[in-house]
Amino acid sequence: MNKYHNIRKYHYFYRMGRTLNKHCSGLVKVWKWLTHLFRFLRWLNPGRYIKHIDWYIIKKFIGTYIFSILLIISISIVFDINENLAKFTQYHAPLKAIIFDYYANFVPYFANLFSALFVFIAVIYFTSKMAGNSEIIAILASGVSFKRLLRPYMITCALITLLSFYLSAYVIPHGTIIRQNFEAMYKNKEKNTSADNVQLQVDRGVIAYMQHYDDNLKKGYGFCLDKFEDKKLISHLTAMEIQYDTISDAKYHWKISNWKIRKLQGLREHITSGMEKDTVIQIEPTDLVYSKGQQETLTSPQLKDYISKQVNRGSQNVVQYEVEYHKRIAASFASFILTIIGASLSAKKRKGGMGLYLGIGMALSFIYIMLETVSATFAINAGAPPMLAAWVPNILFAIVAYFCYKKAPN
Repeated sequence: MNKYHNIRKYHYFYRMGRTLNKHCSGLVKVWKWLTHLFRFLRWLNPGRYIKHIDWYIIKKFIGTYIFSILLIISISIVFDINENLAKFTQYHAPLKAIIFDYYANFVPYFANLFSALFVFIAVIYFTSKMAGNSEIIAILASGVSFKRLLRPYMITCALITLLSFYLSAYVIPHGTIIRQNFEAMYKNKEKNTSADNVQLQVDRGVIAYMQHYDDNLKKGYGFCLDKFEDKKLISHLTAMEIQYDTISDAKYHWKISNWKIRKLQGLREHITSGMEKDTVIQIEPTDLVYSKGQQETLTSPQLKDYISKQVNRGSQNVVQYEVEYHKRIAASFASFILTIIGASLSAKKRKGGMGLYLGIGMALSFIYIMLETVSATFAINAGAPPMLAAWVPNILFAIVAYFCYKKAPN
């Protein structure tokens, strides 16, 4: 009796186990999926890659970088005040405008413009100091390779690069508009506000002409708009005056005065005229007047749209805009290249301290600025490809960085 009772009991527990296993199989699959997810997230955990020695170098890097920017920009502000103080006084520039309109936008513009060079100088300075204190020797002697030593440098460069690109592409252009308006008003800097005999392709087969345009009034005189189809003129619009609608929510809204339209249909001609008419013409004031440094006042998305629009129109005056667009990207990635050069040069302990490395750093900085200026000039005046011109300094310095990395201590 007990034997059969035990068999029934075992059979009962066996069936219960199978039932629980059947019902819990879904939970087991979910648990396995979560386990794989947590294993994947472990690879994304910054603590897995950033150790105590990395935090030590990152703090030194960021601190020296900020200190070098503050030092050099402070010197630049002193020289700029000394140079422009007479003009500020002559044109009665208010103190509030000087501080918030000019210098509040002057500082981020030049700090970001030379951000890669500040990174270079900062790397040479604190790495040379670490090498002089035998810290680099101790790190390498503990079994850390030079490649592993560069990890905190690259992490810091990535943060600085993202911040630099965001500022140059979206933030600084708005401040540049305010700064340039201040300079035009209080520094007697001539700003082009009119254009004569402007002719441009508005759309495919549509040519616009304006005898004179005043950007202050957003008003043009002697306007013509010709439409061609199969190289034949089908419509000719003339207007004595054309006024841009600045309060309209949409773009391309114009009001024409004393207008006349001639529509040509074979040998027949149909003429309509009127005093005033609201119309949509794919022209903006920025298409008519170009002032020096105008490309710096556009955000990167605006630059891209402007370049695409001008290329479709067949305009040739877009090279400086293309150079500016590609230069913002290339200048951001220059931090990585210059950091590798700076760390490779200054990681070895030598007699004489860091003076030699700072001298080499300043020389390389001068060469980089010269290459950047020369390549941009070649693109604008000699017809070199704008994208190649913007990346030439990075390409050449990448080769230098490779040889410096190979010669670095390991």
